[in-house]
Amino acid sequence: MKYICKHIFTRILNVEVDFASKVEEFVAFNGPKLSYTKLPLGKEFFIRSNDLLFEQGVNDLDISVQKWDDVPCFFNAGAKSVIPYDIFAASFYLISRYEEYLPHVKDVHERFTAEQSLAFKFRFLDKPVIDIWAFKLREKLQEKFPDYVFPDRECTYTSTIDIDNAYAYKYKSFVRSSGGFINDFIKFQLGSFWDRFAVLTNIKKDPNNTFEKLLSLSEEYKMETIFFFLVGDYTTFDTNVSASKRKFRLLIKHIVDYVQVGLHPSYFTMKDSKMLKKEKERLESITNIPTSKSRQHFLRFSLPETYQNLIDLEIYEDYSMGYASDVGFRASTCTPFYFYDLDFEIQTPLKIYPFALMDTTLNDYLGLTPKQSLGRIRDIQNEVKAVNGSFITLFHNESLSGYKRWKGWQRVYETMLKTANS
Repeated sequence: MKYICKHIFTRILNVEVDFASKVEEFVAFNGPKLSYTKLPLGKEFFIRSNDLLFEQGVNDLDISVQKWDDVPCFFNAGAKSVIPYDIFAASFYLISRYEEYLPHVKDVHERFTAEQSLAFKFRFLDKPVIDIWAFKLREKLQEKFPDYVFPDRECTYTSTIDIDNAYAYKYKSFVRSSGGFINDFIKFQLGSFWDRFAVLTNIKKDPNNTFEKLLSLSEEYKMETIFFFLVGDYTTFDTNVSASKRKFRLLIKHIVDYVQVGLHPSYFTMKDSKMLKKEKERLESITNIPTSKSRQHFLRFSLPETYQNLIDLEIYEDYSMGYASDVGFRASTCTPFYFYDLDFEIQTPLKIYPFALMDTTLNDYLGLTPKQSLGRIRDIQNEVKAVNGSFITLFHNESLSGYKRWKGWQRVYETMLKTANS
């Protein structure tokens, strides 16, 4: 109860809130007050409570999604409640990722998919409904307490960049480069064969080397930017330049002089805490800065195990909360929140920064053109701006290259920054 109230009142509405469990204490308080129970005590602002926040464990709940005005909502609160739905229980269900603890079918990468979520099934994945509900609650509270002044919060934007492949062709081992040439030749990919040769002989610049462009855009638009570097060992799914390569290490050192840098834990770290620890220490040995930010490669995480491992390693900010297959708000909020561990029934120190969209989702999964993608981006931006939330995006250095499948995408990122900045 305290956890979700802090999110709605303190983090979304910028209002300090205190709690009273004794009736006498509640009655004696003269300021704005709200009761959350089965029956009202008097004529106070009353919300009838659902049982969810007073239970322990995870149960298969029967949820009926309806409309509060034009916004989807659930957990009907009945006629006596000032607002028609228990938004505290509904918000907790969504933000704790309660449904991801229930039995579900995972995709090929062992991920909970957007299509299985309540938000996708009832078509509110593209809306930060928890923030919207909070602002609707604020309207009702202002009617009840007209003298109380609610402070506003500012809309923020954070650009995050994943470095899965710092370079398309450069600084790979002899074996990998030779294999690349042979593969291009066998598949008659003569364009790739020539590009690989031209880059390796310094005739051309490596197409993935878009780092100076990214840094200049960050500076031009005064945008908070975070780079997440993959420094894991080579696997089928982790194909970045080796972290032992001097040029790659110098690149990371260069980037950390200008923007924040976080860890991009490799594919198999989802369930391997030792591997996660090794990669964290590897990045710290390069940057000489403690690593506190992280985003899982392939967005592979398992609740609550992966997050428990991050906490054990003193990583306190995670940026993995989003879907690969669709844009929108996986936790139904555009406000950073603390992870609530349903196994131990505690709020943890791990702060979750939910991202709203990813470049590969728009291009690869949804098959949108750059122009169509800008339309979707603007729609999501407008949803965040309407509640003065935090707009967080995920792009890759490759998507600014204009190379191969990213042809025509160079301006998408810059246009997004421009509209966010306005």
